Order: sequence, then structure tokens, then C-alpha cells
Amino acid sequence: MATQTANLIDASYLNTQYEWYQKTFPPVIQNSCDEFFTGGLLFTLIGISKNVMPEFGTKESYFVTKIRIDKQHDLFFRSSEGALAIVLEKVLGKAQKKFNINKMTDLEAKIVTAFNDYLYGAVSDLIDKPGVQLKRTNFDVIHLTLIVRDPETQKGAKFMVTLPEVLLHPEATSSSGEKFQRESFLRSTIAADIKIGKTKIPVFDLKNIEPEDVVVLDKSHTSKMTLQLGDYIKEFNVTPNMAISIPMDIDTGGYMAETNLWDSLEVEMSAQFDKTLITLGNLKSIEENAVVDVASVYDNNVTLSVEGKPVAYGELVIVNDKYGVKIKEVLAVKPGGNEGGAAAPDSSVDAGGAGAEESFDMDDFDLGDDI
Repeated sequence: MATQTANLIDASYLNTQYEWYQKTFPPVIQNSCDEFFTGGLLFTLIGISKNVMPEFGTKESYFVTKIRIDKQHDLFFRSSEGALAIVLEKVLGKAQKKFNINKMTDLEAKIVTAFNDYLYGAVSDLIDKPGVQLKRTNFDVIHLTLIVRDPETQKGAKFMVTLPEVLLHPEATSSSGEKFQRESFLRSTIAADIKIGKTKIPVFDLKNIEPEDVVVLDKSHTSKMTLQLGDYIKEFNVTPNMAISIPMDIDTGGYMAETNLWDSLEVEMSAQFDKTLITLGNLKSIEENAVVDVASVYDNNVTLSVEGKPVAYGELVIVNDKYGVKIKEVLAVKPGGNEGGAAAPDSSVDAGGAGAEESFDMDDFDLGDDI
């Protein structure tokens, strides 16, 4: 726990020093590269860390150059395998085989080492000269992570510089404006999809769905909903709004009319609210598996869809321990006819929700005289 707290403190003050590091080291590294290799490569600072070596994506092998500042302090240059390939291709031309750090030639190693020595000559002017010290007591180091990029090929890779913190005196910057309050952040909103549940419905019932009908979502529960935000999907616990409960006996019997085999087939129907604004506070609660009060979304329009296409709009109701949708408007195109209702009502958020999609066409399930 103490280590975690220390890391948070370190990250906080490093953020205030980022501008100084950005102004101090990248220009010198860039200038040294331009002088040594006659240009063609770009260096960009992307991160600063203390003691902990940063990891970005997959692990890579590094060519490490250790340079002794004095008996108690060292500086390190770490070139990733990708960075070496970019630099050597710029200097020696494109190789016939893919570069392998474990099979570097003496010439390649000498080029990289010579550049690191040249770079040290410039960087050493940016750090303090070590004073007389009987015993070193501060072993903290600062890692500067940069991306070296070839603008022609658009290839980029990591290059790192590790410096003794005791030899650095960065300037901290502070904001003069009003600080952003955590409470304000948690009240901020983001558009998301909230899925309510699913059910299986016979094709016959789908063809004959009408306003005021109630579709009970068999695969739902009044204490659960599902949030989808891009690729992130999370089931979460909700406080049911019992005010939307309606009395209803769920009929699981046969059909009221004679049907053919095709009409007796079942399709999956899903229900979700139109694109909904959810607070970041609620999003945080969902991630922490807490019970979320979503009372503000109960009045939002609900879309019933089949195969991703809207069939009808309605309002959310509770039937026993399941959610249901009371149909207000039918959108699906009846066999041989027009859509069952007028234009779809406005969504709660204009973000390309289900209302913008093509309505479901019942002709897909109409076989005419074929059966």
C-alpha cells in the first residue's frame, strides 16, 4: 500500500514537471540526431516515469548503453529493436532480411554506440555535475520515453533515456485557474446504449403486433440491465422502478389463429433504450458492481428490434419479475404494405440510435402461396 501511495505522489509531481522535460531534452536529442545522422529522423517525448520502467504494449528487446557519469551515477540509453531497425535502415539502407537485435553486426553495434556517445556529450550539459559524496543515498532515476520515427516510412519505435534524479532540477508548473472538482467530473455525461433484455417471438405474433400490445422479455430481470459503450459490455445491477409495474398474466398457450409451419417459427427480439446519457459517476458504479439508480432513463423511448432492425417503439413496463415493452408505435413493414405507423419519435440523444436504422420488413417472412 505504501508503494502504491508513493507511485501516485510521484506521478502527480511528474505531471507538473512534464513541460520542463519536454522543453529541455527532446530538442537536444533531436539536434544531436540531426547532426550525427544528417537528419531524417524525428524524436517525440511521450512519457516520464520514476523508477518504474514503463511498458507500452508488447515487450521488446533493447540495446542498452550504460555510461558512467562518476563512480556513483550512471546514465542509460535504451534503444528498442524497432528503433534500431529504423535508425540503421536510414543509415545503411534497407536490409534484405528483417533486423534481429540478437544478430547485430559489429558495424551496426559501432554505429549505435557511437551515436549514444555523441548524444551523451549533449545531454550531459543538461544535468548537474556530481559533487563530492562519500556515499550515495538517493538511487531514484527518471525514465524518459521517446518515439523515434521515420517520416518517410511512418515507422516508429521506443527510445529511452534513464537519468539519476538527484542530478536533475526540473521546474514545476502549476495551474492558475480554478481546479476541476471531482464531483463535476462524476456529473459529466456520456452517450451509451442500455440493453433491457430479449425474448423469442413466433413469426405469426411478429406479423400481427399492434399498439397497446405488451411484449414480455423472457430473458430479462428487473434487477439487471446491460450497458454497452463501444466494445465495452457490462451487465449491472439496478433498482427496479415498481411504479411502472402492470398486472398481467403471461399466456404461454397456443396461438389464437391457425398458422402454417413458417409462422410458428420463432425469432429473437431484443429491447434497448434509445441512446442514453449516463453520468460518469454511474459508469464508475457499474464498473464497481454497485447497484445503480437509472430512474432517469425509465421514461426514455424503448426500441424493439429483430435482426438489428427496429420493429416497434414503446415504453418500459414491469410484468412480474420481467421487463416488458408496451407498444406505442409499430415500425415494421407489414407484408405487402407500408410501415405500421408514423415517423419514429425523437430519441433521447441524437447519436445515430436505432431510430435511424432501416425498419424491419415483414415480407421477409411472407411466403404467399409457397406453403
